[in-house]
Amino acid sequence: MKSRMDWDKLRVFHAVADAGSFTHAGDTLSLSQSAVSRQVHSLEESLGVMLFHRHARGLILTEQGELLYRSVHDVFHQLAMTEAVLTDSKERPEGPLRITTTVAFGSTWLTREIKKFIEDYPGIDVSLILTDSDLDITMREADCAIRFAMPTRGDLIQRHLRTVRSRLYASPEYLRTHGMPKSVEDLDGHLIVFGDDGPIPTPSINWPLGLQVNDHGIRPVLKVNNIYGIYRAVVSGLGIAPLPSYMTRLSSELVHVLPELVGPEIDMYFVYPEELRDSMRISMFRDFLIRSLNEAWAVPAPREKLSRS
Repeated sequence: MKSRMDWDKLRVFHAVADAGSFTHAGDTLSLSQSAVSRQVHSLEESLGVMLFHRHARGLILTEQGELLYRSVHDVFHQLAMTEAVLTDSKERPEGPLRITTTVAFGSTWLTREIKKFIEDYPGIDVSLILTDSDLDITMREADCAIRFAMPTRGDLIQRHLRTVRSRLYASPEYLRTHGMPKSVEDLDGHLIVFGDDGPIPTPSINWPLGLQVNDHGIRPVLKVNNIYGIYRAVVSGLGIAPLPSYMTRLSSELVHVLPELVGPEIDMYFVYPEELRDSMRISMFRDFLIRSLNEAWAVPAPREKLSRS
């Protein structure tokens, strides 16, 4: 018995459901709006059901459309996983590798270190997706992730990479103007902390706010909703902030202040879906990551000096 559905129509339907309009789906598929519309209409006619509600503001899946979308999405997901494994069956790994991690780690440590991986494996097409939101890698929003909290999903493979701590840093310029803090009380009104607007990339990120100053907590001078933004603010001489060790180990432009104050431990994990367990691209990048982190932490941190000039 011949099926009423074909792959081309299902592919177009899936793109329209993701995009929410014929026009945007056409842009993704390099098809005209009318061609996309015809394909969807033909699929609806062959199935005898409406798949979308048409509105002036866009398209919304009907109940039958939702059912078909879930099935098609699962099939395309499995096909993508199979393609990844088949591609990796070659002697040298080739194909795309989408890596997601936090904006701070990706913008500082990872972008500096990944050059060697790209040089060693020119057949791997690396994409870095930097976001402080956790992408769903089980649905292939990315192939693997570097995260700073233990994953809660049981269908993900996780490898503990390293434990990092955050400490307080300031620029030499800031300390020349305001003086070196001698106690917790000296942080009041000088601290840069993580703001409330946005996903929190690491647990206990604002640990200095829990320090007590007389009868109140420490009052920040600035809030920034991005750790890399906090780092840039500190470098620019705007205040004192807790920064993770992966940002500061190889940097000599900041001064460590109040060394007796250390933030809570933060665990780093390399995470990927069960379906990519045998992927050479994943295993090559995992091994590179472990090796690079071990080498970076084996290098003594630069001595922090405060110029008196």
